[in-house]
Amino acid sequence: MPGQLGITGQLGIKSVAVVMPAHNEEQHIGKALVALKAAADALHRGCQGMEARIVVVLDACSDRSAEIAAAHTSGDNRFSVVNVKLKSTGASRDFGFRQALKSLPAHDAATTWLATTDADSTVPRHWLTRQVELANAGADALLGSVEPDPADMDPAVHGRWMELHPFREDHQHIYGANLGIRASAYLSAGGFPGLRAHEDRVLVERLRRRGFTVTATDSIRVVTSGRTHSRAPEGFAAYLRSLATELPTAELPAPAGS
Repeated sequence: MPGQLGITGQLGIKSVAVVMPAHNEEQHIGKALVALKAAADALHRGCQGMEARIVVVLDACSDRSAEIAAAHTSGDNRFSVVNVKLKSTGASRDFGFRQALKSLPAHDAATTWLATTDADSTVPRHWLTRQVELANAGADALLGSVEPDPADMDPAVHGRWMELHPFREDHQHIYGANLGIRASAYLSAGGFPGLRAHEDRVLVERLRRRGFTVTATDSIRVVTSGRTHSRAPEGFAAYLRSLATELPTAELPAPAGS
């Protein structure tokens, strides 16, 4: 239970903070925030009134992301929305975590849990409660699974993605859209590097080199956008686009009007 020793002898989680970076996500951010609210409500009910502190980091947004975020978070003191011009997913995540840590109660970093997702992603209702359970069972970091939204994708591309990313425990994949980490481990590893892509992979590699317990799970699966137009040159959308180029022409839909 939070505040008590976990089964590994570690102190249980007392505080939770979530960071969601966004760059021009007006089409998705509202749905993402609704899902985060539901997860925070479930945490409050399931973990003795524990509140999640949620920081939305709007990075160089020029669309309606700020307006939509304000409409969804106004009056909810669990949320804060900050505007930055870092132009980096990694730097935005790190900025958000460090802002959240400043505002949380002065617990030991070992009892604070940090989670992150993306503004084009929808977390499940049990997303935070399950992370706290696994942290109290000994995890220093959690690698959740991700499924691109099939409604956004050609079925052949979605099928190819599913072949390469089977849903299972102890998977080998790392997604910034579904990641959690004990604050003490995060600080020890130096936090997210200021990269536009692969900041999640670099952080996890640092954690493993330092001997932290990294657990991969499919029990907190997140649905993320299946778009193939990239916000980052080597990001998730670019990877999905590359899958389409690997498919035989016969598997792809015929051009419109053919």
